[in-house]
Amino acid sequence: MHADDIAGFFAELPRLAADAHLLLDYRIECTGDPRAAAAHLASEQSTAQWRRVAVDEDYRPRFAAKVVDLEVETVLPRTSYPLEPAVDEPVSVCRVRIAHPWANFGPRLPNMLSAVLGEGAYFAPGIPVVKLLDIEFPNSFLEQFDGPKYGIAGLRALWQIHDRPFFFGVIKPNIGLDPEPFAELGLAAWRGGLDIAKDDEMLADPDWSPIAERSRRLGAARRQAERETGVPKVYLANITDEVDRLVELHDTVVSNGANAVMVNALPVGLSAVRMLRKQARVPLIAHFPVIAAMSRLPHFGVHTRVLTKLQRLAGFDVVIMPGFGPRMMTAEDEVLACIAACTEPMGPIRPALPVPGGSDSAATLERVHGRIGGPDFGFVPGRGVFGHPQGPTGGAASLRQAWQAIADGVPVKERASRHTELAAALDTFG
Repeated sequence: MHADDIAGFFAELPRLAADAHLLLDYRIECTGDPRAAAAHLASEQSTAQWRRVAVDEDYRPRFAAKVVDLEVETVLPRTSYPLEPAVDEPVSVCRVRIAHPWANFGPRLPNMLSAVLGEGAYFAPGIPVVKLLDIEFPNSFLEQFDGPKYGIAGLRALWQIHDRPFFFGVIKPNIGLDPEPFAELGLAAWRGGLDIAKDDEMLADPDWSPIAERSRRLGAARRQAERETGVPKVYLANITDEVDRLVELHDTVVSNGANAVMVNALPVGLSAVRMLRKQARVPLIAHFPVIAAMSRLPHFGVHTRVLTKLQRLAGFDVVIMPGFGPRMMTAEDEVLACIAACTEPMGPIRPALPVPGGSDSAATLERVHGRIGGPDFGFVPGRGVFGHPQGPTGGAASLRQAWQAIADGVPVKERASRHTELAAALDTFG
């Protein structure tokens, strides 16, 4: 690319129409001239050829993505990862901010992702390593989306959960149980104080636990728990399936008594979720399969905060995400960035409830609450409730006891001396 051509893919941000552009933050490792590499990154995801041969025209002013900031952070002797073919020369590590005119793809998630996470961005000449770190959306783009139907405030009003976290529980054993004993476990946990009993992300509509039968039994158990406790309870049914079954499964489980549905966001696809959002009569909850496969390498792929924002944009009221602790292999600052992506201002889009999860129990609630700094989150144990020595009723009770200690300003370990359920949770999972 000649110098004049490179210059055509650069612009000063204040000179661009803010409402007409997404702002994309990339980290790249590039060979050769960083300005040329950044120009390729912009051109390949937009108008890579901006005029016809022998025609006096230039499509860049209107259609080109443009580099609005380029910072060379360091130079490495080789790429962060061994590659094939190998890159046997130094690479510049750069932060690149690109303003991309969203009229190129419109308010359509598949088309947007094809541009910013597609061939153009990840096969740009001279850039063997690239990661999309963040996206900022203008209000003009956000206004084309519905986002969460309820948001955090709406969920609190709907489920009557105020001034504390939402207590989820993944019914265990997650794979193998027939619907009847599965429902019995949910009922036991609701009796102990659980708000939301949920299917595991891997349990959908198998032959040995058909979702129609499972949702019928869990719906009945939920209503029984509500009669016994006098407070709302939630059965969260996993309807992850082929796209053409989503609405049918939603209608089936809701008719049977499920009052929330879960979809594995990336396997099903964000556009499918956006379609379901228009039909759904209950809150939508996202789970995170495939996301780690796209994001875990620190310098390649896409940051999880981007995928969190997209799930919120597509219409999820709740986003379950990898949480704190070593099992989830996610840095604390990344978890906090995803939580912020659920709750920070986003034009007209309502906040989504963040649910950072992974091997949690009453023994970890105090730490999680301390890191988040407030009650606007969901807490989602599996074994921490359903593997409790006193069974699901005791496991759910231990969560409530741990939270009451936190609300009272008392250390959870100190409060355990007054509650056998909490003491058993700390002994088992602490």
